[in-house]
Amino acid sequence: MELTQIETQDHEQVLRVRDADSGLSGIIAIHSTQLGPAAGGLRMRSYADEAAALEDALRLSRGMTFKNAAAGLPLGGGKAVIIGDPARDKTPEMLATFGRAVEALGGRYWTAEDMGMTPADMARVGTETRFVAGLADGPFASGDPSPVTARGIFNAIRTTARHRFGSSDLAGLRVAVQGLGHVGLHLCDLLHRAGAELIVSDLNDSAVTEAQARFAARVVAPEAILTVEAEILAPCAIGAVLNEVSIPDLRVQAVAGGANNQLATAGDGARLHARGILYAPDFIANGGGIINVATEILRIADHPSWVAEKLGELDATMDRTLTRAAQRGVSPNDVAEEIVAERLRHDAA
Repeated sequence: MELTQIETQDHEQVLRVRDADSGLSGIIAIHSTQLGPAAGGLRMRSYADEAAALEDALRLSRGMTFKNAAAGLPLGGGKAVIIGDPARDKTPEMLATFGRAVEALGGRYWTAEDMGMTPADMARVGTETRFVAGLADGPFASGDPSPVTARGIFNAIRTTARHRFGSSDLAGLRVAVQGLGHVGLHLCDLLHRAGAELIVSDLNDSAVTEAQARFAARVVAPEAILTVEAEILAPCAIGAVLNEVSIPDLRVQAVAGGANNQLATAGDGARLHARGILYAPDFIANGGGIINVATEILRIADHPSWVAEKLGELDATMDRTLTRAAQRGVSPNDVAEEIVAERLRHDAA
């Protein structure tokens, strides 16, 4: 296994991870350890090339710094990616080798489940490192974070609806959900139970069929989901879907979803605001998953009550963000970044 440094401008440490024997090719990006050890999931995708994988790792790890700070956790921001098709290229040997790479960092980075990974995969990574969370078994095992992530997003949607429509009641509201992975399907279940009318899309036909059968969802093609007419758009797939091309074509009044880095650039928050579309900053909305994972990293004994308390605090942060943005007439994303900066300065003092 080879670990080599990649020089960047605003990250503490970025490593290229390669191993010819197992076929591992990936990147570990540590953005900040100011608040504590960097924490963030391991993602496996069929990236076009290493440059695309590096860009994703850098954006995601920075997002984790903001997410952990917004959730009030004593954790920094990190992320790891493996280049490859998780359905075809993933092997136990590859995961074990990645675990050795994490162990070599001595606790500066804690990994966990993300796109293309499962709790079983994390268990395999954990055979070679102490610094893995999201395990299904063990004294502090937190398991699949997806249900808690979905709960946090659901809370954010209700809070966003209250600010945009005057009520947190979702009955009869049309919510367009982009992405039906573990988080997306859990979110659809919560929305359906709350009486929302669902419009969904995904590249996975079986997930679409399940959503249609379980939630009476209306299905649209993946390329059409960003232009459907609905009250709320919930991006729960890849990042950068809100950009200078897509924003002019949106036909919704609010955006609140679970995808990381939904804004392609810093200016896209202002573009949404200029169109009168209320944006729930993603690194607050999707913080439930890392809260769940943090119980394992921090060795929290009373898991359910601690998670519930933190989810409540996260929702209060979203409420405060949207309130302050409305009072100042600015994008909620600008306010959210200010709140995180305040917390980072306070903890650094």
